[in-house]
Amino acid sequence: MAKRANTIFVCQECGAQAPKWVGRCEECGAWNTLVEDRPRETSAPVSTAGHRYALAAATSAARLYDEIALEHHARLPTGIGELDRVLGGGVVPGSLVLLGGEPGIGKSTLLLQAAANMARTIGPVLYSSGEESEHQIKSRGERLAVGSAPLYLLAETCLERILEEIARTRPALVIVDSVQTVFSLKLQSAPGSIGQVREAATQLLFAAKGRNVPVFLVGHVTKDGSLAGPKALEHVVDAVLYFEGERHHAHRVVRAVKNRFGAVSELGVFEMTSTGLMPVPNPSKLFLAERPENAPGSAVLCAMEGSRPILVEVQALVSTSTYGNARRMANGIDPQRLALLLAVLEKRAGLNLAGDDVFVNVAGGLTIDEPASDLGVLAAIASSVRGRPIAQATAMCGEVGLAGEVRGIAQAGPRIREASQMGFTRCVLPDANIDPAERRALAGQCELVGVRTLAEALEEVLA
Repeated sequence: MAKRANTIFVCQECGAQAPKWVGRCEECGAWNTLVEDRPRETSAPVSTAGHRYALAAATSAARLYDEIALEHHARLPTGIGELDRVLGGGVVPGSLVLLGGEPGIGKSTLLLQAAANMARTIGPVLYSSGEESEHQIKSRGERLAVGSAPLYLLAETCLERILEEIARTRPALVIVDSVQTVFSLKLQSAPGSIGQVREAATQLLFAAKGRNVPVFLVGHVTKDGSLAGPKALEHVVDAVLYFEGERHHAHRVVRAVKNRFGAVSELGVFEMTSTGLMPVPNPSKLFLAERPENAPGSAVLCAMEGSRPILVEVQALVSTSTYGNARRMANGIDPQRLALLLAVLEKRAGLNLAGDDVFVNVAGGLTIDEPASDLGVLAAIASSVRGRPIAQATAMCGEVGLAGEVRGIAQAGPRIREASQMGFTRCVLPDANIDPAERRALAGQCELVGVRTLAEALEEVLA
């Protein structure tokens, strides 16, 4: 198909224009930044009224801060407690939420469950799918026991047609699965291209704000796990959620990396069953369910995910290298962080690991990226090297510096209380986080052991 003569490509970094798409901008040298657009007619008078990029409810003049009345809108519960936690307490009317994840991880299943719950309790819901037919969605809905909820199904990829159905049905919630399959008649590029994805997200944003209806977008991810399409797509939406999990594990994790209406890094844990995704109210119990007893190289650390403390098991295996070059492999923690911690362990604790292979794994497939996990990782490695198991009822948390000091961490109180509730009778943590009042409150339940250096911590856990 011949491209229209009035189509240009604009670089999103420097604003340079090109008559056709190229991979590298000739002006600034940036890669994959050219987006399809159409030039504005300069002969016509400039007016924002009725423009496709003009907000429906936008004011025409600037207003003073004190003159603007503050409006409070009640959040809409999805009927799924873990999803509401990640969203900050529920869905905000007029918000645009982007949910991304690996193929087959359960994005469509989770949103169909939320759509059915909200259709029964709040009002009609429009579920638009560009990847499945109505019959396929209905088949999955029967397994999830959707029932007779006022749920409208639409198998459509045309953006204008979706917007027409939103205007006709006036739903309380809109779900578009997925944004990479939607195309606009205003652009000639293929669905999933940068121009089409940005156009679809922008128009759905205006529909959400203008009609005060929440919209969920499902996004594809690339090979490295990031959301496909331009990074600006994440700037357009109000919240970005990532659906994580291993195919060989039954549990799934929804993590918020951006949320204009709630806390970021909040975590929701689900378990995949034959009847759909079931919320897990106690993730610590799930991640510690298969922990071996008295096994060297196993340690329990308490991590914070948003406002929730979670106890997880970190396992380490140290073996003599047979290939000359020692390997360092990490699953669930940053490999660069592991290399740094191994250098500290050799220099400050006197353990020679130069000729050994080191393998570290966070059991259950969870990813831990906070510095407070350092002490648990190092304890597990030292336990494997020395062949001494860590006491079954001992939990730990703390950041380890390059000088071998154990530095204070944030939110130590919730971590200690979570460990005590899970039956741990001993908690090793930085001495700077020892609170006398907390120690008296937990007397007889959990012993708090404060440590200042890495060597002191290893003496406490491997004695």
